[in-house]
Amino acid sequence: MNTVGPYHNRQETYKYFSLPFCVGSKKSISHYHETLGEALQGVELEFSGLDIKFKEDVMPATYCEIDLDKEKRDAFVYAIKNHYWYQMYIDDLPIWGIVGEADENGEDYYLWTYKKLEIGFNGNRIVDVNLTSEGKVKLVPNTKIQMSYSVKWKKSDVKFEDRFDKYLDPSFFQHRIHWFSIFNSFMMVIFLVGLVSMILMRTLRKDYARYSKEEEMDDMDRDLGDEYGWKQVHGDVFRPSSHPLIFSSLIGSGCQIFAVSLIVIIVAMIEDLYTERGSMLSTAIFVYAATSPVNGYFGGSLYARQGGRRWIKQMFIGAFLIPAMVCGTAFFINFIAIYYHASRAIPFGTMVAVCCICFFVILPLNLVGTILGRNLSGQPNFPCRVNAVPRPIPEKKWFMEPAVIVCLGGILPFGSIFIEMYFIFTSFWAYKIYYVYGFMMLVLVILCIVTVCVTIVCTYFLLNAEDYRWQWTSFLSAASTAIYVYMYSFYYYFFKTKMYGLFQTSFYFGYMAVFSTALGIMCGAIGYMGTSAFVRKIYTNVKID
Repeated sequence: MNTVGPYHNRQETYKYFSLPFCVGSKKSISHYHETLGEALQGVELEFSGLDIKFKEDVMPATYCEIDLDKEKRDAFVYAIKNHYWYQMYIDDLPIWGIVGEADENGEDYYLWTYKKLEIGFNGNRIVDVNLTSEGKVKLVPNTKIQMSYSVKWKKSDVKFEDRFDKYLDPSFFQHRIHWFSIFNSFMMVIFLVGLVSMILMRTLRKDYARYSKEEEMDDMDRDLGDEYGWKQVHGDVFRPSSHPLIFSSLIGSGCQIFAVSLIVIIVAMIEDLYTERGSMLSTAIFVYAATSPVNGYFGGSLYARQGGRRWIKQMFIGAFLIPAMVCGTAFFINFIAIYYHASRAIPFGTMVAVCCICFFVILPLNLVGTILGRNLSGQPNFPCRVNAVPRPIPEKKWFMEPAVIVCLGGILPFGSIFIEMYFIFTSFWAYKIYYVYGFMMLVLVILCIVTVCVTIVCTYFLLNAEDYRWQWTSFLSAASTAIYVYMYSFYYYFFKTKMYGLFQTSFYFGYMAVFSTALGIMCGAIGYMGTSAFVRKIYTNVKID
């Protein structure tokens, strides 16, 4: 047995025997393992006591008896009112059952007391499990309720490697809307890339021609000429960003999140991670720790190029930025889980294990990446010399202000992924198993292309307005995608789910904030890296005195 909880609150789960169920006579189980991912997800299996032996049928038999007093009846009634269901595993195959039901008037409550198990086998492997709940008994105080079960073994043609296929929902994930959204996003990419290429290439060609013409003028004509555009800020465009320590840490963290996302999706495409409990989370934690040098390399090298001197502090901030955000949110939600006595409460030993990973794996690897980044690509090699005195930023139209660009920059990237967000949310917050990781890979590629295109256009307009504050603008305009994703999560909560209660609400909005922030940091880093290459390219190709 694993957990029991309200149907509409998937994450609000409790130990199965938190309800006054009785335990069978068998006391031991042949095997059980718990990984880090299982512990973090609250998967704490308890043996039900049912005596099930391979290929041995069991006729209907009583395995225990509940002495139902008023307190136990009230517990069952509360569970039935809140549509409690339970989850159990047989040979790692999940099965679900409902605790009980109420009559039409809601006055009498009934408990399902008979578990009818049908187990399919192929050779010496279990490949299919079905549970039917029967034996409806009215809950009356001061009575005894007998719990019974039966087991029927049957031969099956299902292959062992295909035994999880019955839990998948191809009609949902491979619906024509899903295919259409991918096609729609792909067409958006083609249109956007074509538009950006056409506008920027034609505009830049005119800019280069105008600047070349200005080079041929004498000093008097040049002074009287109409000087404007992105060339005028060549002495400030490579000026270090404000707050370079935080900025470098965010870029490094974003690059690491992108690497983790890419690797985990590839692994999920190759291996069916959904077949093992907690395997996706365990894989993500392992990959995140292993890719820590990516964070150190990009963050450390950028900080060095911007003239930062407190590189050790930058390394610590970069290493612990994401873990601190995730652990801080989990720590807050853990207090609520402990108050509710929920199975989602993270054990102290698991917290210690996570801290050890942060201090003894992530931090040293981040240090290695930082040292490599500072030594291999930490020297500033800008195509333009940075002026000693910053150039004053002229006034410009309101829609050219960085704040406006930041707010509008995330609309198109969000538009390219919001359909996929629905499927991802449904797989996590509802009872669907996400398995179409090929779609997710396509969406990730589309998101990267759209983000880079949008930030390049935004940066070009900003530089053309002679505003050289492009580093933070490019990062935040791409990162603003997170705001729209988080706003969409509110819509999903209120209109697509029936969640309720403090625990589930805090769990939902807490972890959605973490997800949105991580997505925003990743998009921001992608946008900045693409824009940085664009800025370097255009200033390399223009002649500057």
